[in-house]
Amino acid sequence: MKKIQTPIEVRYQETDQMGVVYHANYLVWFEIGRTKFIESIGLRYADMEKQNVVAPVVDANITFKQPVRYGEDAFVETWIEEYDGLRTVYGYNIVNEKDDICVSGTTKHVIVKKDTFRPLSLRRSFPDWHNAYTNALDEEL
Repeated sequence: MKKIQTPIEVRYQETDQMGVVYHANYLVWFEIGRTKFIESIGLRYADMEKQNVVAPVVDANITFKQPVRYGEDAFVETWIEEYDGLRTVYGYNIVNEKDDICVSGTTKHVIVKKDTFRPLSLRRSFPDWHNAYTNALDEEL
């Protein structure tokens, strides 16, 4: 499967009183990684949204292994964990400069019509996305 790594700037305002990244910010970092992953396979969310289609998160899981602190280098690794033509599960690792996994997680998405939130088949509605996702799953590391 294809996996990409995106650098993340650990900003002071993302930390809490303990000096570690506040837990909710990891979801933002996951989104940064997901967007970069999609761009790396030649696609853009903005093109989908021009057709009145969005891809909401329907499930999110996060496991915290060790803290990330202000001033450290961090990276989000992103890949497609599962894809069935309707649902896409992205996998993530937040790693530090030592390549230690600090946080891992997944988000599950479906595409829906923006005005009705009626689910759509990615396979049928966006065959180019379907082919790119299938190829990303098949790609060797």
